[in-house]
Amino acid sequence: MKDLISINDFSSQELRDLFDISMSLKANPFNDILSQRSMAMIFEKPSLRTRATFEIGMTQLGGHALYLQPQDIKLGERESVADVARNLERWVDIIMARTFLHQTIIDLAKNASIPVINALSDIEHPCQALADFLTILEHKKSFDGLKLAFVGDGNNVCHSLMILSAKLGVSFSLACPQGYEPMEQIVSLTQELMNQTGAEFNISEDVNDAVSGADAIYTDVWVSMGQETETADRKKLFAPYQVNSSVVSVAKSDVIVMHCLPAHRGEEITDEVIDGPHSVVFDQAENRLHAQKAVIIKLLKKEHLIKE
Repeated sequence: MKDLISINDFSSQELRDLFDISMSLKANPFNDILSQRSMAMIFEKPSLRTRATFEIGMTQLGGHALYLQPQDIKLGERESVADVARNLERWVDIIMARTFLHQTIIDLAKNASIPVINALSDIEHPCQALADFLTILEHKKSFDGLKLAFVGDGNNVCHSLMILSAKLGVSFSLACPQGYEPMEQIVSLTQELMNQTGAEFNISEDVNDAVSGADAIYTDVWVSMGQETETADRKKLFAPYQVNSSVVSVAKSDVIVMHCLPAHRGEEITDEVIDGPHSVVFDQAENRLHAQKAVIIKLLKKEHLIKE
């Protein structure tokens, strides 16, 4: 295990180990495990949570994070992705990249001898999913018998949540408009993993069917970065997929409501839900910090140094 490109890169046991490490780090956030270690942070997209949590995380672990803006390196334009990787491996210990194309993450990992972390691509968002399931574990105490319902676009976040649900034996139900389902290869992988764990997997256009009996309801923006030209069409098509009080009432009485942020309030989720008693949205945001620190430590093989 050298990189985190996809959730599928980690086994079920490795994922559970990551949650244990995350919880230890959350209880004791400051440590010098990564003293004199450096991380390069490559960004092709804007960021609040990803930049803040990775940079703060490296600082809390005694290391250093170097922020590289799009105009700094012009990845694949001023210099090839491969050459950027070969340069960075000479200076830093680990690379984190937030890119438009998933292939860019793959190319960085292929050409760098140091670990590479996918901090968001057009296909997956594994760091977000890890923080989300850490949040679920905190609130539900166990993954056994749980059902996660995702309402909205079958996007990169949905992809990572599907795979992680399947790896951990959590049932997953998706409600989305026809034509906006997840990638077929992700659906096939999820079904294959679900068959192994015995959890249930379902995709439909019916929101109430998806959230019925759910322990957690998850939603995301209807228009992701790079899809701005589709805004008007998507808003009209996804209007019936808003997570509001009526939708929440169909789930279990102790359901938690999740969103990866940023939220477009009044579109995919209402104020009364995101600010209401079922919401764990800002717990998720906090847990980006702890889950990502665990990933860094795991990839750098430093987990044995965690102070209890």
